[in-house]
Amino acid sequence: MKKQQNSRNCFVCGVENEFGLHLELDAVKVGVRTLSIGANVRLQDLLKVTQILPALSQAIRHEETCNPRQMLSVADTIVAADGRSPFATAMLALDTRLILMHESAAEQVYLGDFLPLRSEWSQYLIAQVTIPSNVKMAYHYIDRSPADLPIVCAAAVQWHSGRTRIALGGYGHSPLMAMDGRKSDGAEIAARDAYSEAGDQSASAEYRADAAATMTRRCLQEIGGISAEI
Repeated sequence: MKKQQNSRNCFVCGVENEFGLHLELDAVKVGVRTLSIGANVRLQDLLKVTQILPALSQAIRHEETCNPRQMLSVADTIVAADGRSPFATAMLALDTRLILMHESAAEQVYLGDFLPLRSEWSQYLIAQVTIPSNVKMAYHYIDRSPADLPIVCAAAVQWHSGRTRIALGGYGHSPLMAMDGRKSDGAEIAARDAYSEAGDQSASAEYRADAAATMTRRCLQEIGGISAEI
């Protein structure tokens, strides 16, 4: 967590300003290895950014249909997300960093720390989110119909170092991390264990656990994390 108070220089770009933040709330800034997305960028506009990973685009399209996407901002979607949010699941897998602002204070937190404790950040506003762009990513899901949110979804992200993150959605108050490790070994088992008690009126825990393992395997096959024969 990174915090600045009454800073004269932006820790995002180094530009001097009152709050120490370079607030371009409606812009997407393309870096060498990252994308910095303003809080007010609409989901539909994010789809127009050519550097967006195809799997993230898929999750955005799964989140909402076209008309709602034109009104929903990135920040609004994150704050309101529950466990069935495809967008929040994908952003969690990407190890997204948030810049939060309150009066003259700015804090940088990871989405994985923010989601389960949103009530504690209620006085803060999301100013910007930053995601990596030089990674491999896959997104797979199971639902009852194309118009439904997922019963289970999985997003996998792999860095050049081999670091692999698996996030699961489809249940509970927020998506959850099934795995974050140097390699993808054991990812299916981790996904199954993560959803071993994820039962509700939509699906049994046994069904979700099996589906989580299957979606994780498909993600890893797509990004080359495991052999297609497994």
